[in-house]
Amino acid sequence: MLSSPISRRRPRVRPRTGGPVWLFDLDNTLHHASHAIFPAINEAMTRYIVDSLGVETAEADRLRVRYTRRYGATLLGLARHHPIDPHDFLRVVHTFHDLPAMVRSERGLARLVAALPGRKLILTNAPEKYARDVLRELGIERLFERVIAIEDMRRHGSWHAKPDLPMLRRVLREARVPTEDAILVEDTRSHLKHYKKLGIGTVWIVGHLPAPARIEGKIARLPGSGRPHYVDRRIRSLKSLRPGHEAGHRWSRFESRTKR
Repeated sequence: MLSSPISRRRPRVRPRTGGPVWLFDLDNTLHHASHAIFPAINEAMTRYIVDSLGVETAEADRLRVRYTRRYGATLLGLARHHPIDPHDFLRVVHTFHDLPAMVRSERGLARLVAALPGRKLILTNAPEKYARDVLRELGIERLFERVIAIEDMRRHGSWHAKPDLPMLRRVLREARVPTEDAILVEDTRSHLKHYKKLGIGTVWIVGHLPAPARIEGKIARLPGSGRPHYVDRRIRSLKSLRPGHEAGHRWSRFESRTKR
């Protein structure tokens, strides 16, 4: 049916620009996913691969790890190389019987996130339903303008995920986020390394990373030690992002963004 000639489209409300735009990863960034959620997801992924592809558990584990390292998410490798239903995979491996008991975060999380100046978005390789369920459990869903989940990262019928560069350019453009205003807060160094090429700010949060393992009786190097050149700031807690908090050193680029 043709629309009425007197009908008018409602103007789109454009978000404010010119201030910092925080792109928060979810797992091991805003909550301690390594405590219970990641082990459960890994187990569910392996089981799904075993059931869907008819392989042994060891081979399923190998594929899970290999695809995550190569593509950024196990789903991308499975969708590219095997006849699986991506939506069914996401639903099955991100369904938990007792999510509230599995979610852990630092004290005062909502207050810390709310205190940050500027816009705030979630950028996660997890599915949207899971991301929103976790954000609700954390009591911070309302603090984020939007959730950019793996379903939003598809392009031309293909699945993409962090750290894909064209994908991030596209989602930033759609969210009207200038790259010079974007600050990515993330626990995965490879994502920060790739996205630093776009000129965005990079914050590596290490407080939720797994504890170091022992190798031949010696403690391995801490996964959160040092600060790579592509990381503007390394923090253990979101407390270090509070306006005016120095955390032991200054870095003018970040300070200028947060003080706008």
